[in-house]
Amino acid sequence: MDRKQHWEDVYRQKPDDSLSWFQPQPEISLELIHATGLPKTAAIIDVGGGVSRLVDYLLAEGYSDVTVLDIAEHALQKTRARLGDTANRAHWIAADVTHWKPERQYRLWHDRAVFHFLIDEMERAAYRKNLEAVLVPGGTAIIASFALDGPERCSGLPVQRYAPQTLAAELGPKFRLTAHRQEPHHTPAGRIQQFQYSVFEYNV
Repeated sequence: MDRKQHWEDVYRQKPDDSLSWFQPQPEISLELIHATGLPKTAAIIDVGGGVSRLVDYLLAEGYSDVTVLDIAEHALQKTRARLGDTANRAHWIAADVTHWKPERQYRLWHDRAVFHFLIDEMERAAYRKNLEAVLVPGGTAIIASFALDGPERCSGLPVQRYAPQTLAAELGPKFRLTAHRQEPHHTPAGRIQQFQYSVFEYNV
């Protein structure tokens, strides 16, 4: 399967607010980002940001160095169109995170529901390599995935479910689990999907 084409098709064929992962306000992500105490000038990257509203809220709050990465260029185009001129205040990268060649570092890495799609060990290793390459020492990674009692598939694709502890084991000893949260996410269709959010400190 061509993963890029799959996600391009998803974002072309469905309205943003009909997608199962849609959130009108990413409350937990914002709470966890605020809890880091990072200054508004800190470099933040939202991996798999797609049509997420997280960038809207971060820019509105005055964060000045926000990057959104997604495999689907069409998703990024939709978000930029939604933001209008405000989109010029963010950075945009159309890339598969497992093949991406990063050019800079960040203080915070946010990923809501990308890592759990990586069911192949080589893809997870490529993800970890980029995660370690772009985070500054002492940086923060916030990774949300389906919890152990969450769905086994999403958007027609299989996923790997995690608990905070199993996700920590997957990332390895350089990442210290500092906080975690559970979320019963209510989809636009009225279903409940169990998510877990884990916060890690990166120590080289």
